[in-house]
Amino acid sequence: MPPERSASQANRRPYKQMARARARERTRDALAEAAAEEFYGGRWQETSLDALSARAGTTKQTLLRHFGSKDGLLLQALARAGAQVLDQRWSAPRGDIEAAVENLLDHYETWGERSLRVGAWESGPPALAKLSQLARQVHYEWVEHVFEPWLEDLAEPTRTHRRGALIALCDVQTWWLLSHDLGFERPQLHATLTEAIAGVLGQRP
Repeated sequence: MPPERSASQANRRPYKQMARARARERTRDALAEAAAEEFYGGRWQETSLDALSARAGTTKQTLLRHFGSKDGLLLQALARAGAQVLDQRWSAPRGDIEAAVENLLDHYETWGERSLRVGAWESGPPALAKLSQLARQVHYEWVEHVFEPWLEDLAEPTRTHRRGALIALCDVQTWWLLSHDLGFERPQLHATLTEAIAGVLGQRP
């Protein structure tokens, strides 16, 4: 083989490898998106590997090669969604009640119904139950992060009581009750949560 051809082929090899890697990542993204849509749409138990792979524009064999199983695919899909949630939730500033409520409502308007569906798996398969527990732990840590300036110097049991009240006020179930059962629009919802949180913390809203 002429040296110039050999060099040309060697130069093309990294580009081909990069193209294959990008194609693999696009496939994984498409499969994860298909899984998330089926799960959050309440159809996960009924959907099949063939249906998931077809929705992602690939094959069942490819799905299994990337994720190993249907549950393996779902866990990866939910983990990706969780990373997006963490980025959004931890953008809330500490020590600002109104900004914390704003962050909370932004989150629930996008992820609230999905969070309820994840929470419903607490008594489900072990892997999904663990994921549900982790989601709750993230919520607890967010409460401690944004409201710590008002909690850090409190003596027990006052700190524990107030932390518990804040966790309940900021929970997705509270948002659902106010926004869906009672029909509060966002301004009223924001004002109600801000007033309630400020009351717990002994602050004026």
